[in-house]
Amino acid sequence: MYYTRLQVVCQPDFAEILMAEVAEAGFDTFMESEQGFEAFGEETVVNKTLLDDIQVRYAHVQPLLFFSDRVERQNWNEEWEKNVDPVVVADRCLIRASFHKIDRKYPYEIIITPKMSFGTGHHQTTHLMIQAQMELDHQGKLVMDAGCGTAVLSIMASKLGATSVEAFDVDDWSVPNGAENCDVNRCPNVRVRQGKITDFVWEQPFDIILANINKNILLDELGHYAAHLKPGGHLLLSGFFDHDIPDLLKKSSTLGFGERRRYTREDWAALLLEKQS
Repeated sequence: MYYTRLQVVCQPDFAEILMAEVAEAGFDTFMESEQGFEAFGEETVVNKTLLDDIQVRYAHVQPLLFFSDRVERQNWNEEWEKNVDPVVVADRCLIRASFHKIDRKYPYEIIITPKMSFGTGHHQTTHLMIQAQMELDHQGKLVMDAGCGTAVLSIMASKLGATSVEAFDVDDWSVPNGAENCDVNRCPNVRVRQGKITDFVWEQPFDIILANINKNILLDELGHYAAHLKPGGHLLLSGFFDHDIPDLLKKSSTLGFGERRRYTREDWAALLLEKQS
């Protein structure tokens, strides 16, 4: 079997967002490189038209280079393992793959199966979300994880004492991968489903909503987050740059949210908002 190999040259801090976009074009395995990343997908599955569209849509954000060729199938996970390192957040949370052997003990440890590299904690936005979560009281709370990916944020919420977590994502790979990660981390109180926020009905509002997606989707869905959050509840957002903060605060303020704290890391940002009573 032959695969299409896509080599993407981009800024490292933009690689994870592009990986998520490229996955929609039929690529299912990713490896980071010094220049960006490599993506692999079955030759018969890859949608070249969609791939061209992605390159055009993001060309105005930063310079991008796409190179593709044809390669024979190999053990991608073995190759991925050679390039991935564990992540430590605020010296309190270790995010690692099952093959990592770590001697030091941390208060929190999350194991993520290395099937896709985005959502493993390596991107600044995931790091910011985990950092902010550890400063937010989750004990006994009902939590929503919108756009959960590998469910890493759901797992963190569970480990921080959340009563239950409702996680969902539009990507079909998220359900089995997220569920597997929850099982490995012994988080039975996390439910992972496929879909978007408008596809579901919940009997009661949430105490905390987590959303690490991108600016445009966040702006579109802020009204839904407000509708599903309790008065006094917290909304934690990331997936955008620090210069995007004013736009998000402007829209969220019209929905009754107030800023409680902001976090930044290498030009990326996260916002902790509170729904006014």
